[in-house]
Amino acid sequence: MAEVEREAMEYDVVIVGAGPAGLSAAIRLKQLDADLTVVVLEKGSEVGAHILSGAVLDPCGIDALLPDWRNMDSPIKTEVVVDNFYMLGEGGQIRVPNWPMPPLMNNHGNYIVSMGNVCRWMAEVAEGLGVEVFPGMSCSALVYGDQGEVKGVVAGEMGLASDGTPGPNYEPGMELHGKYVFLSEGVRGSLAKEVIAKYDLSKGHEPQKFGLGMKEIWEIDPAKHRLGTVTHTMGWPLGGNAGGGSFIYHIENNQVYVGFVVHLNYQNPHLYPYMEFQRFKHHPMVAELLKGGKRVAYGARAISEGGFQSMPKMVAPGVALLGCSVGMVNVPRIKGNHNAMLSGKAAAEAAFAAIGAGRASDELTAYEAEVREGAIGKDLKKVRNVKPLWSKYGLIASLMAGGFDMWTNTLGFSLLGTLKHGKTDAAATGKAKDFAPIAYPRPDGVLSCDRLTNVAFSFTNHEESQPCHLHLKDPSIPIAVNLPEYAEPAQRYCPAGVYEVVAEDGKDPRFVINFQNCVHCKTCDIKDPSQNINWTTPQGGDGPNYPNM
Repeated sequence: MAEVEREAMEYDVVIVGAGPAGLSAAIRLKQLDADLTVVVLEKGSEVGAHILSGAVLDPCGIDALLPDWRNMDSPIKTEVVVDNFYMLGEGGQIRVPNWPMPPLMNNHGNYIVSMGNVCRWMAEVAEGLGVEVFPGMSCSALVYGDQGEVKGVVAGEMGLASDGTPGPNYEPGMELHGKYVFLSEGVRGSLAKEVIAKYDLSKGHEPQKFGLGMKEIWEIDPAKHRLGTVTHTMGWPLGGNAGGGSFIYHIENNQVYVGFVVHLNYQNPHLYPYMEFQRFKHHPMVAELLKGGKRVAYGARAISEGGFQSMPKMVAPGVALLGCSVGMVNVPRIKGNHNAMLSGKAAAEAAFAAIGAGRASDELTAYEAEVREGAIGKDLKKVRNVKPLWSKYGLIASLMAGGFDMWTNTLGFSLLGTLKHGKTDAAATGKAKDFAPIAYPRPDGVLSCDRLTNVAFSFTNHEESQPCHLHLKDPSIPIAVNLPEYAEPAQRYCPAGVYEVVAEDGKDPRFVINFQNCVHCKTCDIKDPSQNINWTTPQGGDGPNYPNM
């Protein structure tokens, strides 16, 4: 395709992604200087449409950003009143008492929220301060300056035909240039991935680790509803097949969030994370809660789990990585939104100081220093060994050793130092011949259901005439390599049924990509053992349309 000419607009700061990190940065910039020009570009059809999180929110981030938020009609209302933790077996459960756990694990004082609704509210706050917020604007490419610095993004390109050429309704989009560009795309964002590779930002750091989080919203019998109750579980059904666990949060309107996380460093390529989630709902404790209720929404997303030692360098000339683009989730606490907000605030303060000093397009080293040495770094450093202990020694040993390590870190030291993660999640995948297939029960259509039925509850839509946004580096690998070696795990690890191996009578098997189903979780980009799948952003507004996730 010939070089496309685009109009350009100039801003002080261009922010990609209207999540908690990006919106916090936008708000803080305008708090510091109302005359700064700030734009937020969001690929979802509206702010919040692509936001999925547990979520129990530690309010320290919003306290720092908007100290008066309790008087601002925010959607942060349901305070945690009961905090439960269970170990599950197939037929029962054991309550783990709260008292042996380090204080940082206590959820009292936190809030059960829809982060989608929190981001919708934050966008209103940002717009009230003069921030330009544009949903439905995918950022498909970075714009580089003459010195190799990031100077902007291409946003709003629409109407490409399936072969990548301009269709009859083609719109080239615009270049939006900034003195600084903030990438707050969430986990494994396509632009952040490019920046990390181009500037070798992961050098000297451990590989990032990930989990796959799946979530449903259920309306349940009011007699069973306990507003403000938080329940976490570990154990069954995963057992020794994979690390992970579940959450059940009682929110307003007789609804509960039911979620399940599978760590993506599992070895057995026959593992089917979505079906593990569906099986979990048949545990007697969960089934009794959901009996008589109905599912109203579904979604999935990857979760960054590497923590302190996996955070790459966060800055390069003209660009800074925020929130989940860096990986700021506190894994044992199952919380990252507070750190995302704090990262946005820190990036904004660094950019404000730089612009005030007449600088532009350089490295915001003050931002990285604040993240590593300030509240975020202290939060993550205390728990840095929990994930590698879990990966190496399993659930029970990690609970004991990880708990001990968190206690000592609370006191300011660790006998273990900083443990390494080792392999990437893709490299951790074993060969199919070395593992037994797993027989999963058929969904009953009441508590459990098949993937395609559930994807309908994510309200996902993609314009089918556009190019597939899931790129195979080598189209032959799924059938020639992944199928014989790994039983092509893309058929199972995708929580939306995007990938299929189709074998028709008398014909060789084919690898089919149903990109219309994609819920933008990025699991394929992470877990494919051949690292052959590259997730890129589709045209703006496409993807899931999450209501209250």
